Amino acid sequence: MVEEVPETQPAQPELPLAYPASGDVPLLPARMINEFAYCPRLAYLEWVQGEWADNAETAEGRHAHRTTESAESSLPQEGEGEDEATIHAQSVTLASETLGIIGRLDLVEGRGDVVSPVDYKRGKRPHVEKHAHSPERVQIGAQILLLREHGYSVDEGVLYFAASRERVRVVFDDTLARETHGAVHGLRLMAASGHIPPPLTDSPKCVRCSLNAICLPDEVGWLRGDGTSTPRPLAATRPEALPLIVQANGAKIGKSGETLRITERDDDGEAESGTTARLPDISQVVLLGNISVTTPALHELMRREIPVSWHSYGGWFLGHSVSTGHKNVEVRTAQYRASFDEGFCLRFARGLVAAKIANARTLVRRNARNDARPDEALDGLRRDRQAAEKATSLSELLGVEGTAAARAFGAWPELLRPPEGATPAFDPAKRSRRPPADPVNALLSFLYALLVRVWTVQLTAAGFDAYRGFYHQPRYGRPALALDMMEPYRPLLADSVALQVINKGEVKAGDFVEGGPGVALRPRARKAVVAAFERRLGTEVTHPVFGYRLGYRRLLEVQARLLGRHLAGEVKDYPHVVPR
Repeated sequence: MVEEVPETQPAQPELPLAYPASGDVPLLPARMINEFAYCPRLAYLEWVQGEWADNAETAEGRHAHRTTESAESSLPQEGEGEDEATIHAQSVTLASETLGIIGRLDLVEGRGDVVSPVDYKRGKRPHVEKHAHSPERVQIGAQILLLREHGYSVDEGVLYFAASRERVRVVFDDTLARETHGAVHGLRLMAASGHIPPPLTDSPKCVRCSLNAICLPDEVGWLRGDGTSTPRPLAATRPEALPLIVQANGAKIGKSGETLRITERDDDGEAESGTTARLPDISQVVLLGNISVTTPALHELMRREIPVSWHSYGGWFLGHSVSTGHKNVEVRTAQYRASFDEGFCLRFARGLVAAKIANARTLVRRNARNDARPDEALDGLRRDRQAAEKATSLSELLGVEGTAAARAFGAWPELLRPPEGATPAFDPAKRSRRPPADPVNALLSFLYALLVRVWTVQLTAAGFDAYRGFYHQPRYGRPALALDMMEPYRPLLADSVALQVINKGEVKAGDFVEGGPGVALRPRARKAVVAAFERRLGTEVTHPVFGYRLGYRRLLEVQARLLGRHLAGEVKDYPHVVPR
């Protein structure tokens, strides 16, 4: 046991708090006071914006608290206990309107009215002055203030480090009292200001922070010119969960323990033995066509914050189901404010369209057959990009985008090289949407629907309203912001996949069916296209702005988060992804 012993016993300091909770002002959690002392930006993200992400260390922390949280108890009320009775109370929740704070104490031990809080920490005792870091001491200080407010005599607390099984005694002296009160004041003032603190600069704290991919300290600092070095690769845990995509018409999804069971029907309508998928391995559920989900399964998916995306049988994105939604009101407020600013909308839309045209030009340049030289198309797309960057209105920009899209699509015959005998089926004359007039257009429409779904889910997870955009005007049932954000990624994530499945023979002429004036994919072709699309999302690329490698799934998350930083004014210019 390591103890910190003062030379003299300090008097209990009485420092009044200037901002007690009242009315609509919420109580500050003692844990957030710890976070504020550690990193004000982290506390703002968690407390004000409602952000959260798990990593190995947060999981270890929950494991260290499992004993105390499994046995919740309460302290004896005044007059209930004996004067010298031993107190050993676990998971005690105390609140104080006067102090304006609330906290769950892992353990309170003592005798009579003389007690000490014990706070469990994962890991080993740090070899630093006073045997504990300042944020941990401040959290104990907040717990001591709560106990005193409830009539107990408290002079010290204890930090218990689970990995090394050591107890560190923390005396509540004048210095710790000032630090604790200062942290409470600072957190409340920061929350009331409505301004997120700047990120730490090249701090080692950021590398192991679970909110690294949400905060983006290096990326924001780099774009603002505050960083002293290039951004470090994202330290966030690589997501192992993947989408569960179900397209068997008439299938039923139910819940059994920690798994989802997908049951199909045979030709006579009888249930067949289905497949299962573990809930921890699922990032989202994608349903194509007439598929039912039981209420228990839907409840569990919402509890785990796993979104469910609904598509028509042909792949048209209908919408998605989520839980109560993201708590980050600030990002939606900034989004709505910017969406009514015509100047901002035009500037942002110019960047989107210019990036889309640049990526389309790269696609044509990289995929043209050796015997084809689409110089005319490449030169035209270069001029189109320049015109997009100089457009003076959204209507003019729409015209430029249409011209560039027609020019890029006109070069597709020079990009297609399907297996022998399949060429006539893959010779589109022009881009057609509703309905697709040929196999290539059917492929693109299906892939664009998948891309809309990806961006809708990503933006919703980042706190945005996917239905309020800047370039695409709001229309009933249309995710305008998702359509905005997907523009630069049509060539990167949809057009490229269409070329791949055609040129590699993953889909063939017989994989399409004509229905009236339109063409649609058969179930086997949809399965192959979905698999290719998911592989593309998992492909690692070098971020053209920050220089580190990451998969497209993570890249889209970074770009969604950077949009929030841009709307909040932290980043002046939104960085678009335009590979060379």
